Amino acid sequence: MKNIKYKIVALLLVITAASCEYLDVVPENVATINDAFVDRASAERFLATCYNYLPNFGDPWVNPGIGAGDEVWFNDERVNNDFSSALIARGLQNANDPYLNFWDGGQRGKNLYVGIRDCNIFLEEIHNASDLGELERKRWEAEVKVLKAYYHFWLFKSYGAIPIIKENLPIYTNTESVKVYRDPVDDVVNYIVELIDEALPDLPEALIAETIELGRITKAVALSIKARALVTAASPLFNGNTDYSSVVDNRGTPLFNQSYDEGKWQRAVDACKAAIDAAQAANHSLVNDYITKSDISDTIKRECIIRSIFTDRNSPELIWGSTNFTFTQGYQRMCMPLLIQVTSSNPVSQFYASTLRMAELFYTKNGVPIDEDLSYEYENRYSMRTAITGENDYVRSGEQTAVLHFDREARFYASIAFDRGTYFLDPTYYYVQTRSGELATKRNQGEFSATGYFVKKLINPNSAINTNTMLAYYEYPFPIMRLGDLYLLYAEALNESKAAPDAEVYQYVDLIRERAGLEGVVESWSQYSSNPTKPSTKEGMREIIKQERLIELAFEGQRFWDLRRWKDAEKYMNEPIKGWNISGRGLDFYKVTTVYPKPGDPVSSYDFKNYLWPIKVDEIIKNPNLVQNPGW
Repeated sequence: MKNIKYKIVALLLVITAASCEYLDVVPENVATINDAFVDRASAERFLATCYNYLPNFGDPWVNPGIGAGDEVWFNDERVNNDFSSALIARGLQNANDPYLNFWDGGQRGKNLYVGIRDCNIFLEEIHNASDLGELERKRWEAEVKVLKAYYHFWLFKSYGAIPIIKENLPIYTNTESVKVYRDPVDDVVNYIVELIDEALPDLPEALIAETIELGRITKAVALSIKARALVTAASPLFNGNTDYSSVVDNRGTPLFNQSYDEGKWQRAVDACKAAIDAAQAANHSLVNDYITKSDISDTIKRECIIRSIFTDRNSPELIWGSTNFTFTQGYQRMCMPLLIQVTSSNPVSQFYASTLRMAELFYTKNGVPIDEDLSYEYENRYSMRTAITGENDYVRSGEQTAVLHFDREARFYASIAFDRGTYFLDPTYYYVQTRSGELATKRNQGEFSATGYFVKKLINPNSAINTNTMLAYYEYPFPIMRLGDLYLLYAEALNESKAAPDAEVYQYVDLIRERAGLEGVVESWSQYSSNPTKPSTKEGMREIIKQERLIELAFEGQRFWDLRRWKDAEKYMNEPIKGWNISGRGLDFYKVTTVYPKPGDPVSSYDFKNYLWPIKVDEIIKNPNLVQNPGW
C-alpha cells in the first residue's frame, strides 16, 4: 500500500487558505505524490493542506453551529441561496442537494472524505521527505492523525453512522470494493478515540512557537476533541436511541446501538478530566482579569472579562482556535449596532441578531432562571421600566426599556446589545438606540437586526469606532475549544455517571458561575428559586448544567450541537423566532413580534429527521450499500 503512487489533480492540492498563521502555507502545483514529499518544505505544504479541510468556524454562512440554529437570526433581505446555514435554520435542508454537504462536498460544505484521503496520503508518504528529522516527522504524523479523527468526528456528529476510512484504496481496486458501508456509531467513536490515543505520545504539550504555529494541534487539543467526541457518544442522540432501530444496512447490521450504556458516561468523565489536566499543564486557565485603559467600575470590568474570554487573541482559556478563518472586521461589523453618526454610506452591516429567546435564557442577577426567581417580575418582563442613575452601567440613566433588560446576570450584558443598553468600548461608553428612525435601525438593503437585538459578545472591548469605517476591529481566532467548555462537559459527564450530583459536579459548574459574579448552584437555588431543591437531584442538575452551557457558550457555535445531542432540538427549533417590533417608533418598538415564520414563509417543521443530515440522493444511487438517514 505504501509503495503505491497516486496521480492527483493539481487543483485538489492547491487550496487557497484565506487565513493567517500556520495555514498561510499551502502546497504548490505538483504532478505526483513523489513531488509532494520530495523534501521537508514540500511535505509541510501538504501538512497545511490536511489542516485546510477544517470548517470555517467563524463564518456564519457555513458554520451550522452559528447560523443553522435558533440563537441568532438573519433578516430575510440578507439570506439568499448562498447562506447555507440560515437556510437550514428555516427548515429547508434537503436530500437532493444538501446544504453544508460535508459528506461529498457542496452547498458550501467541504468534502471531508477528500480531507481524510489527503490525511491518509500524508501518513503513507511522509517518510519519503528525506531531510525531515525523526522528531518532527512523528509530530506531523500525530497532528494528521488527530485531524483525521476530527474529520471523522465532524461527520459522525452530523450524519451519525459513517464509513470509516482507515486507509486509501489501491488504484487497482474493483468497482464493488469502493462501495463502502456505513460503520455503526460505536465503531466510529472507537476509531476516533484510537487515532487520538495513537497520536498523543508525539504531540507537544504546548505550541513551540505560537506566533507561527497558532492553530496547530497539541496534546490538550487532541484530548479536548476526544472528550467532546465521547460526551457526544454518551448523549441521548447516540446512546441507546431506539428511534433509530430501523436503520439497518443491507447486510443486516444495525447502525445505532439500541441499549443505553451508562459506562459511556464514565468513559467521557475520564476523557474530560484528562483534557482538563493537559490544558492546565499547558498553562491554560480561566480568564479572570481584564487590563483596562481607563478607570471603570467593577460592573463594567466584569463585563469586559466575560467578553474577552472569547475575543482576546491571547486568551489563556483558548485551547484551540480557528486560524483558517479568523473573525475579521467584516464579520464583526455584522454584530455591531451603529453607535455614532458616520460619514461613509455603508460602514456597517448590523444584521447579526440575537433572538428574544436568547435574551430570556440568561439568569437573573441572583443566578437562577428568570421564570424561577422569586423576586423577578417575570410576568411583567415586557413592560417598561425607567433606569435610575445606579443602573447606568447597564442601561442609560433616565431612559425606558423593557423590564427584561434589568436585574440580569453579567453574562447577559456582556453577550447581548439591546435598546438603551450600555455598550462599552474601552475607554468610551456608548448607548444603543434601535427604535425606528434611530441610529441602529435599517440603513441599506439587509443592514438591520431582525429582532432589535445584537450580539455584543463577539466584539472585543478593545475595538474602537470612528466616523469613516465605524469599527476599527480587534481580530482574533474564532475559538473551537476553550477551558470553560471542558469544565462544563466534565460536570455534565460526572452528573450523568452518578446516582446524584456530588461536590465535584457543583465545583466545576461553580467555577464558571463565580467568574460571572454568581453564587454557587446550591446557594443560589436555595435562596432565590421557586424550586430550591433542584440541584440535589440528577435530573434537576442535568437541567441546570444544560442551561449553564447554553448561557456560558452562547453565540460560540455550540448550542446547535448541544441541542441535537440532547435530543432537545425539536423542543426549541419548532418555536417561532421572536423579537421586538423593529418598525415601531418610540415605545411601540416594545411589542413582541414573530420574526419567523410569517405567513407565506417557505418553512417546514423541525422534525426528528433533522437530528441527522441527509446523504445526497446521488450518493445513495451510486452506492446502494449506503442506507439513508431516517426521514430523508
